[in-house]
Amino acid sequence: MHVGASFIFQNPDDQRPDGEVWAADLALADLAEPLGFQSIWATEHHITDYIMCPDPVQFLTYMAGRTKDVKLGTMVVVLPWRDPYRVAEEISVLDHLSGGRVIFGIGRGAGRVEFNGFGIPMDESRERFVEAAEMVLTGLEQGYCEYDGKHYTQPRVDIRPRPAQTFKGRSYAAAVSPESAEIMAKLGIGLLIIPQKPWEHVAKELADYRALFNRVNCFDAPPPVTAGWTFVHEDEEAAYEGALRYIGGYWDSVLRHYEFAGDHMKTTKGYEYYGKFADNLAAQGADEATKFFMNLQVWGTPEMCYEKIVSISNKAGSDSFVGVFSYAGMAAEEAERNMRLFASDVMPELKKVAPIAERQPAAAE
Repeated sequence: MHVGASFIFQNPDDQRPDGEVWAADLALADLAEPLGFQSIWATEHHITDYIMCPDPVQFLTYMAGRTKDVKLGTMVVVLPWRDPYRVAEEISVLDHLSGGRVIFGIGRGAGRVEFNGFGIPMDESRERFVEAAEMVLTGLEQGYCEYDGKHYTQPRVDIRPRPAQTFKGRSYAAAVSPESAEIMAKLGIGLLIIPQKPWEHVAKELADYRALFNRVNCFDAPPPVTAGWTFVHEDEEAAYEGALRYIGGYWDSVLRHYEFAGDHMKTTKGYEYYGKFADNLAAQGADEATKFFMNLQVWGTPEMCYEKIVSISNKAGSDSFVGVFSYAGMAAEEAERNMRLFASDVMPELKKVAPIAERQPAAAE
């Protein structure tokens, strides 16, 4: 199994100066390759303290110069907030700088505060995502961008430096709603999965995605990349307390950033599924919703974490796991302890896990 680490630069309630948060997470990122992690990931968010990484490509370019072998993954670049031609250029540059180590992850965003900040109508996000994804993914394969759509019109222009190799098989997208999974299948790209809903729902959506992917592309979908908020401790009780504090704290930041307590998702085109998601949260109650999310993530003793990640891998049909080790105001020392213990006591065993095609042949079909 491939094991990576993601860095999110979170500063809930401005507990520390932003520069201190960045310095701490950069120090953790510097540990990733020496500790044996096989990839470094970053995601894109703007404006709030939720995740302070407005440009994952910029961060990964910095890390490309500080590492030799680790893959560099975007989880994700939010296409509706960007010029797609510029995205294609930036990804091509990063791939050249890193010697072909890029894993290209894309998404459409769901934070109203961010869409408002960019002056982009949120109800256009799905259309904008599809058009931008078509332009970028096609452009990276053919070496130039050209597009005539409703939201993007791009006369033919070369991508320089030209992409040196294909991005097929290393392009993924985040998909929460069933409709998004269908779009990714038609685009011919893999899925990024962060556990956040019942696995029986995920299983059905994955089966539909794989069937459509095969029908449209005439070959099997790649195994998805799975990720999770991770808290490991030698003592099970301390692990539970830490998970409740930190994974629960992260979940609270999700609720605030995405405004799930409001009703705007229900009436925003393309986000109806999120509206139902909000209804389910309200029905559960705050404490139960927190525990539900916490138990979808990875926490416990090293043995418990290993078993949970293998279980997630089996359910998703995945060959990879990306852990997040610093979040929710966690002190730098605690984040480093968390990451080091995972690297020493969990990761070596995960790397021994056979590919999903050998464990569950049907899951890879």
